[in-house]
Amino acid sequence: MSTATSALSLSVLDLVPVRTGQTSAQAVAASLAVVARADELGYRRYWFAEHHNMPSVASTTPPVLVAAAAARTSRIRLGSGGVMLPNHSPLIVAEQFAALEALAPGRIDLGLGRAPGSDPVITQLLRQSGTTSDVERFPDHVRDILSLVSADGASVRFTSGGTYDVRATPAATTVPEVWLLGSSDYSAQLAASMGLPYVFANHFSGQGLERALDLYRTGFRPSETLAEPRTFLTANVLAAPTEEEADARALPYLRMTARLRANKPLLALETIEQSIAGAADFDALAESLMASARAGWFVGTAESVRAGLNAFAAQHGVDEIMISPIAGSYENEPMDASPGRVQTLELLVSGSA
Repeated sequence: MSTATSALSLSVLDLVPVRTGQTSAQAVAASLAVVARADELGYRRYWFAEHHNMPSVASTTPPVLVAAAAARTSRIRLGSGGVMLPNHSPLIVAEQFAALEALAPGRIDLGLGRAPGSDPVITQLLRQSGTTSDVERFPDHVRDILSLVSADGASVRFTSGGTYDVRATPAATTVPEVWLLGSSDYSAQLAASMGLPYVFANHFSGQGLERALDLYRTGFRPSETLAEPRTFLTANVLAAPTEEEADARALPYLRMTARLRANKPLLALETIEQSIAGAADFDALAESLMASARAGWFVGTAESVRAGLNAFAAQHGVDEIMISPIAGSYENEPMDASPGRVQTLELLVSGSA
């Protein structure tokens, strides 16, 4: 079997999509089948996103999903892409991922972001936790997590004198790898100043990618854990045996993206048949939004997509791309599986389509 171990390594980002008529249990089962296949195929890492209150997304709790994935895999790195840190206490995040590291030593990534991952109402509900919800303290909270997950732990200093030692786990021998994620200059500059690996959310918005990478690389300061800049790219990707099938499987995601960017109510992900039937309902704005999104995606046959990804990686000087497999489902495909996403993963590492 061919594996994703060529010059360009491949990884996977999963939002645990929920399609029309599918339950959360079925959506999670489908994603766990995808991560098991990614492990077999030799993908480098598999990250779960954090989003809230979205009908088409079931990845609300990355640590839970990572734990479930760890039980079904043996070698692939698993992590968050990412945990939205202002929503959580740094100590809780550190304890969760230290526990995951104990479950799967040497295989855990902790990707941290500072965006809310939802709408303002949900953000307020998530952030009813005092000072931990202060976005301006994001750098301090990242430093807290780095200390808490280390073998030495952290020390709380009291104004009255004395210290109190705190550790995420009592006897850590390995630690999760911490990454900073972002879609703006801020996270790139913070990752550079802290000497941390960094990922720009190109799959969400490609605007500002080159500037963010330049800021990160030129401003990078070596740290105890990282001697030089380390980054990879994310991209929306779909491979199919034919261009026609690729176009059809991309349509549900294109229509969902148009709704999101037009601030229309979000729905469960349409089936391919629903997307085709509803195509006439979209106006010129929606068509323009879909065309704009599609221009930044990699959709087509295995050969064309592989060539595009290799060129994209070479252009930006990286050796890894994390794909978000944007393959919709036909109505007759099983609810607890995701054949289109699995097919994308298989075709990208096979010798031929």
